[in-house]
Amino acid sequence: MGEEAVLERQWRLPAVALRGVLFGLVAVFGWVAVGLADAATWCGILALAALPGVVLPRHRLLAPAGRLAEVAVVVLGTLATGGLPAWMLPYLIAPFATAAFDAAGQPAGEEGRYARMRTWGPPALVAVAAVGLIAQAPRVSGYERGTYVTTVAVALAFGLASAVGAWWLRRSRTSDMHHSQLPYAEAAALLTQLRVVARQLPGSTLDPGGIATEIVDTASRIPGVARAAVLSAASGRRLVVLAQHADQRVDWETSPQLNSLLADAWAGQKPQAGQVPLSRSTQGPVASLVIPLVAEGRTVGLVAIEADDPAAFGPETISAAEDRTKGAALRLETALLFEDVRSMATTEERQRLAREIHDGIAQELAMLGYGIDNAMAILPPEAGEAKGELEDLRSEVTRLVTELRFSLFELRSNVDRQGGLASAIADYARTVGASAGLRVHLSLDEGGARLPASTEAELLRIAQEAITNARKHARAENLWVTCEVDPPYTRIEVTDDGQGLSGEAAEGRYGLAIMSERAERIRGSLEIRPHQPHGTTVAVVLNAGARPTPRAEAPRPGSAAWAAADRTARTEQPARRPDHGGGRGSQ
Repeated sequence: MGEEAVLERQWRLPAVALRGVLFGLVAVFGWVAVGLADAATWCGILALAALPGVVLPRHRLLAPAGRLAEVAVVVLGTLATGGLPAWMLPYLIAPFATAAFDAAGQPAGEEGRYARMRTWGPPALVAVAAVGLIAQAPRVSGYERGTYVTTVAVALAFGLASAVGAWWLRRSRTSDMHHSQLPYAEAAALLTQLRVVARQLPGSTLDPGGIATEIVDTASRIPGVARAAVLSAASGRRLVVLAQHADQRVDWETSPQLNSLLADAWAGQKPQAGQVPLSRSTQGPVASLVIPLVAEGRTVGLVAIEADDPAAFGPETISAAEDRTKGAALRLETALLFEDVRSMATTEERQRLAREIHDGIAQELAMLGYGIDNAMAILPPEAGEAKGELEDLRSEVTRLVTELRFSLFELRSNVDRQGGLASAIADYARTVGASAGLRVHLSLDEGGARLPASTEAELLRIAQEAITNARKHARAENLWVTCEVDPPYTRIEVTDDGQGLSGEAAEGRYGLAIMSERAERIRGSLEIRPHQPHGTTVAVVLNAGARPTPRAEAPRPGSAAWAAADRTARTEQPARRPDHGGGRGSQ
């Protein structure tokens, strides 16, 4: 229902009540002042004139014509009964007030003849009444003329005041309703624009990683630059590395509180140069430059640049670097906002699907299982064959309910911004392993730096799909999960000792295609290979070139070295100790 219809229903009853009260008032005045016959005649004419305003208060022609007829009847009735006493004048409040209601309820943006009629209706009625009543003042006897003019002026003043008061009251109510709907209108307009933009632009155009890579490539071409990275804001007052360029592994500082150049550039929105290293892995003298990416007064990210020559960044170089990155901030912010909106929409949709599955088909399957149990309970002992079929059917229902529970758990699983990606994957692997009878081995290495939230979400879904495939199709006994997060480098590896790819069902292969699409979306590489002597390994890697130098070669899942490490970890660590926060463990 539109705003105009709501206001019409809200004010129609008061308008009718106002007419009724005033009509009764002038009827009593007329009976006392001019007698029953004249009062009844003119009140009857007035009732006919008021009929359109009561029955069709929003009609484009009849409603204003009815109000004009009411004013005309009041003027003519007053003059026909001698001018004084002016017993019909109080009724002028009714057409004046209803005309003001109609004008105040005019929809925003309405144009045309009817809109002008609504706007100028109240003053036009006042003018008609004033002209008609004042023009007849000379016909009133001389000694009563002053009283007549005073009475008319008071009546018009009261009528005009009531019209203005009604107009102001309804306008304020209309404004309140408009303001209450304003956030929804703005949100609808913005979401509509977002939908149009999302359909017009290719997916890579709204990819934060792709835009950050372009910025890094541009910055790396500045003479003397040895290392460059684009940092963006994350939760917990930390930064995340969106892209970087370096010959070797760089451990960029992601806490502005610990680096004055990063903090000053973000807060001051001006380039900052100095000899303070921007990474924890930088050795020796260095020249550092931080260029803020500012979009319409908002700091979107930082371009961190390092050179091995301490005098590399002079005023001309800083100005050139600022010019090269100018204009990229708005593109990056748009991509980050789009990624954030898409992530929130995806999370909400997953939660909605989980609720519908839980309240719908999961409940129906549970009731079906109870029905099968009741049927088995009342079967006679000689119905052995039928009972066996029911037991098979009950086992299948139980299997389906278990699968639905796993699906619900997967849909509702998300990366906790406090726990991290490795913790989320470990929790999922433990839960699935405990339910499916898999022995789960975890190797987790996650530092304090974080990946963008959308990237973590995609990596979690890839790991979940790989673990689910191992549970459903591989018929494995052991599951090895490796999670190494050192942004921008990340490696997630899931290995099982099952029957391998050749024995997997078609739905498992569909899951492999989904994993490949997810890896491509976050600019990662997905590798699916056989595991010796049997089984499958699914590995996804981000920014392989930024991999830190390993302290020691990690043992392969299932090898003797892995088994030895597993026994050592079991001896040295509590059985249910969480495997996150940079440590390694096995369960």
